[in-house]
Amino acid sequence: MMYKRKVYDELLAWKENYAGKYSVLVEGARRVGKSTVVEHFAAQEYESYILVDFAHAQKDVLDCFNDLGDIDLFLLRLQAVTGVQLVENNSAIIFDEIQLFPRARQALKYLVQDGRYHYIATGSLISIKKNVKDIVIPSEEMKISMFPMDYEEFMLACGNDTYHLLKELFRQGKEIGQATHRKLMRDFRIYMAVGGMPQAVQAYVEGKSFAEIDEIKREIIRLYEDDFKKIDPSGRIGAIYNSIPAQLARNTKRFILSKATAKKKTLKDDERIFDLVDSKTVLISHNTTDPRVSLNLTKDVDSYKLYIADTGLFVTLMFMDRPSAENEIYAKLLSDKLPANLGYLYENVVAQMIVCTGHELYYHTWEKENSAHYYEIDFLISSGTKVDAVEVKSSGLGKNESLSVFRKKYSKVIGNTYVVSQKDAKKEGSIQYVPVYLTDFLVSS
Repeated sequence: MMYKRKVYDELLAWKENYAGKYSVLVEGARRVGKSTVVEHFAAQEYESYILVDFAHAQKDVLDCFNDLGDIDLFLLRLQAVTGVQLVENNSAIIFDEIQLFPRARQALKYLVQDGRYHYIATGSLISIKKNVKDIVIPSEEMKISMFPMDYEEFMLACGNDTYHLLKELFRQGKEIGQATHRKLMRDFRIYMAVGGMPQAVQAYVEGKSFAEIDEIKREIIRLYEDDFKKIDPSGRIGAIYNSIPAQLARNTKRFILSKATAKKKTLKDDERIFDLVDSKTVLISHNTTDPRVSLNLTKDVDSYKLYIADTGLFVTLMFMDRPSAENEIYAKLLSDKLPANLGYLYENVVAQMIVCTGHELYYHTWEKENSAHYYEIDFLISSGTKVDAVEVKSSGLGKNESLSVFRKKYSKVIGNTYVVSQKDAKKEGSIQYVPVYLTDFLVSS
């Protein structure tokens, strides 16, 4: 089933404004729906299209690429082999999973310059060095990042078109009311439990049990682990990925590699982190040392936290040690009866929502005076010339000491200060309390 995905509108903008001079590469983790949306786009927006899936391409299709020195011959052979007739200025050629056949990616430079057709590629782990070390990356290439379904896409997939009402609730900034708030939280916890991977969403829409949905997510995680082994036979990348929930649970200042791998850090581990982030299966948040200057310019590349790119997969990873997730776990999550110390689950979903709105992740820590402890702001978001600070709490309770001290320390650059939690909206002094289901609107306030 084809769900409405926002990347479709980005592809439309590319077609209307750039397709004559650039190919487009849709990057994202495996199973986020890249191939589905790209083929749907080509079917809807062009008179004809050719799909070359390098994960399953037959030899006669691959042999066409031996003629790349003669573009006319290449295009003729490709049409003959696929049985699709291309129409000049109204056809697209899709290179699916292009990372598996780097020569095709390099050829895009010349195919785009030829100008007769538009070219769309999809890829996972696209920048891993071993996939591109022998080719020239085309400058005639635009990139679009694709993530798991965000909350709006999930709501639409479930037949719920009230997302615009959530935006109005945020704009008003008033208490929502317990009855409405409880329903909205129940709806959002379903999103947290299912996640945004299209296969899992489809299973939920079809009324499958959470045990069945969980098995789908486990299969996706196993697929990722197999991919990690291909690029890192040592198994360290997989160990890093699987350790993320436990690392967040420790509530430390940064991700500690040795805790993930149970081995002393090596120089190659930094490259492994790059590869893992580049796979788009995880999100990285850097510690910025001085928010007064620039979040990006003052980020500490050696101090970071990692999050799972899909919170539904995060939930499954949390209980991966059990043969299969029990429905009881999901029942507790949906009724908010999981242990209170699972606040890091909400931290992960907030990270995911911030990234889906187009922002990078940053946090900030600083030492307390005359103390071995430290202050921490979970997320910082650039807002014009100001910086908004976001604290995530499972319960919404607490003194919010870090936010208060942060406002005083950086009073000249601070914009809004938010506490994101499961509690209803309210405002106390300079702090605005925001229900987690309204996180999307923090970046556009």
